[in-house]
Amino acid sequence: MSAEATVQPWTDHKRYLWLFGLLVPLFPFLGGGLASLTGWQVCWYFGPFMLFVVIPLTDLLVGLDRENPPDQAIAALEADRYYRWVTYLFLPLQYLGLLWACWLWSGDSLSLFAEIGLALTVGTVAGVGINTAHELGHKREATERWLARIALAQSCYGHFYIEHNRGHHVRVATPDDPASSRLGESVYRFLPRTVSGSLRSAWRLEQPRFRRRHQSHWSLRNDVLNAWALSLALWGALLLVFGLRILPFLVLQALVGIALLEIVNYLEHYGLLRQREASGRWERVRPGHSWNSNNLATNVLLYHLQRHSDHHANPTRRYQALRDEEAAPVLPTGYAGMIVLALVPPLWRRVMDPRVLAHYDGDIARANVLTPVGVAAD
Repeated sequence: MSAEATVQPWTDHKRYLWLFGLLVPLFPFLGGGLASLTGWQVCWYFGPFMLFVVIPLTDLLVGLDRENPPDQAIAALEADRYYRWVTYLFLPLQYLGLLWACWLWSGDSLSLFAEIGLALTVGTVAGVGINTAHELGHKREATERWLARIALAQSCYGHFYIEHNRGHHVRVATPDDPASSRLGESVYRFLPRTVSGSLRSAWRLEQPRFRRRHQSHWSLRNDVLNAWALSLALWGALLLVFGLRILPFLVLQALVGIALLEIVNYLEHYGLLRQREASGRWERVRPGHSWNSNNLATNVLLYHLQRHSDHHANPTRRYQALRDEEAAPVLPTGYAGMIVLALVPPLWRRVMDPRVLAHYDGDIARANVLTPVGVAAD
C-alpha cells in the first residue's frame, strides 16, 4: 500500500462550533427574554456581561486549540460554502436585533436603565459585527465586500473597509500605522489616535485613484463617501420609522461597536515593530509582528481573528483555514479577557510590557515605543 493511500482525510473538529458565533447577534433577544422571565432589568446588559465575564471565563475553562489544517486540506476547506453561510447569517440576525431594539427604544415599555443596557448589548453585537465585516471585506467576491459594508453601516464606520485593507495591512507594526499601538501607550490614549488617524488615512487612500482619472474625489464612487451614505440612509430610515427618540441609543451603540473594534486593534500589535532594512524600507510582515491566541472560545466567536499572524500573511485566506504560527508571540488569554485587561492600564502594562521586552530579548530599541516611555514597574 502506498504512503498516499494511507493518508487519512483531515476533519475540521470545529466545523459545527462555528455556529456558536451566531449566538452573538441573538444577545439582545436573549437579554430581553431573561429580563421578561426574571423581571431583572439588569438582564438587558446581557451583551457586556457575556463579553467581559462569561467569554473570558469560558476561554480559561475550555483551554487552547492549536490544531492546524494540513496544506492538502486548505483548498477544499476554503471552497466549502458552509463556512461562508455561517458568516452571511450573522448579518440578518444583527439587523433583526437592531430593528427590535429601535422598536423598544421608540416606546415606553423600558426604563432608562434598561434602554441603556439594551444599547450596550446592541453595541456589543455591532462590535463583533465589525469583525464579521473584517472577514468578508478581505474576500475577492463583490457580494462579500458589499456585505462587509452593510455590517459596518450600523456603526457608521464604513471607512474601516478602506483603511484596514489598504492602510493597516501595508503599515502594520510601524509608527506610521494608526491601528498599531505602542509600548507604554494606554488604550485611552490609543483610541482617539487610531479613530482620527484611521479616518484621515482612509480619506487619503481614496484620493489618488480619482487624481489619476482627473476626477473629483467628491463623488459617491469614493468608497469613504458611499460608506457614509449607506450609514446615513440606514440611520435616516430608522429615525423616520421609529422617531428621533432612538437617536441617543443609536449613537451609544455605534460608539460601543467602534470602541470594541479599536480595543481589539490595540491588543493585536501592542509594542511590536518591523525593523528597517538597509534600503530604508520596512521589513516584510512576519509572524512576530502580531499577537496571537489559541483560546478556543473566543476564536470560535471571532472567526479565528486571534490567529492574526496568518491573517496578515494571507489576508484573503478564509477564517476556517487560518493556522497557528509557532513564531508568533502569544497573549496570556483570549481577546475577550485581554479587552478587560486593556481597560485597566496599570494591569495591562504589568502583564504585557515584560512580554514585549522578552519578545525582543530585552532590547527595547527594537519595539514600537511611545515617546517618552517608562517601562512598567516590576
